[in-house]
Formats: sequence, structure tokens, C-alpha cells
Amino acid sequence: MEAINTKQVQEMLIYVADKIIEQKSYLTEIDSKIGDGDHGIGMAGGMKKVKNKLEGQSFDNVYAVFETAGKAMMMSMGGASGIIFGSLYLAGAKGMTAQTTLVPVKMAELFRKSLTAIKERGKAQVGDKTMVDALEPAVIAMEANADQGILTMLKYAEEAAQKGVIETKQYVAKYGRAKSLMERAIGYQDPGATSVWLIVKSMREYIENAYQL
Repeated sequence: MEAINTKQVQEMLIYVADKIIEQKSYLTEIDSKIGDGDHGIGMAGGMKKVKNKLEGQSFDNVYAVFETAGKAMMMSMGGASGIIFGSLYLAGAKGMTAQTTLVPVKMAELFRKSLTAIKERGKAQVGDKTMVDALEPAVIAMEANADQGILTMLKYAEEAAQKGVIETKQYVAKYGRAKSLMERAIGYQDPGATSVWLIVKSMREYIENAYQL
């Protein structure tokens, strides 16, 4: 598949929302090890709002779908988590020229813009035990494989994100509640990075399953 239209982008983000909601307990369990234990609750709540905002709507611009989803997360999740995960969709789509289809290179560009905005806002780098540990390698994989079609691009991005999640187990956290644990946080994966991996994984599943590619 070389491109997806606005309806497909809409369906994809609804599918992602459903999958994150399904993983509420898993994300909560991970966060309870090194955080406040509310990450799964926050992500599920944000994604429920995404579903409410997207279902039944009609869009003529692929970026408007991402913007709507991002704003829904920001408004419903609150706090730093809402801003950061809302930016995952919103920051990349903001300012992009309206299009009725989304090609791989533009999807990679969208997430590169989001990554840049998230790093500027949160100041986190790879190795700090945050969502950036999964997002940055995923974006690099997207950019390196954008010429191979959306499904292949997302497969590589999913693989890179998952590797990033695994690597967070080695890191001492520099942000959030986990920062106070210092070396005691080693051995546990970062919940934010895990959510990024699940989002990319769900995008790949949607493309693969819905279109039997």
C-alpha cells in the first residue's frame, strides 16, 4: 500500500485507540513498578476521548484526523502526559499542507515533527527512560524505509520501537517519579515507551489486517 486516505487514517486511529484501551491493565501494571500506576488509566481515558471525537465524523484532510485525535488526548488526559502524548499526533500534523491521502514519506515526516516537538518540550533524549526511547528509533526506521510502502515501513518502526522499550530496562530514569528510584528503576521498562510501541504496533496491525497485505 502506497497511501491511505482520510477514512483509512480515521479507522486506523480508532483501531489504535481500541488497542490501547485493551492494554489499560498492562500499562497500569508496568507503571506501578516505577511510576504512579496511573499511566494505563490516563492512556485509556485519552483514547476513549479520541474514539468519541473521531467516530461518526467526516474528514477531507488526513492531518485534520491526527490533529483532532491529538487535541482530544490533550484535553482529556491532563498534565504532562496529556501534552506529550497529544503532541504525538498533534505536533506532527500541525502546519502540514492539507492532503486527502497520506503517503509513507509524509507519515515519517509527521512523526519526525512530533518527535522534535516532544524532545523540545520535555528535554528528554534516548537513554533517559522515557517515550523518546521508543519513538526516536521508530521515526528513524520510518525515514529509512518510507520508500518500501506503509506496511513495510511500519513493520520496521514497530521492531525498532520494541527494541527501544527493551533497552529502557537498562536505564536510570531522569524524569518523572521513576527518577527518585535511581538504580532501583533498572530492570523495569518505561511505560511511556511501551505505549509508543503499542501505538506503532497497532498502526501496523490495522494496515496488515484491514487490507490483508
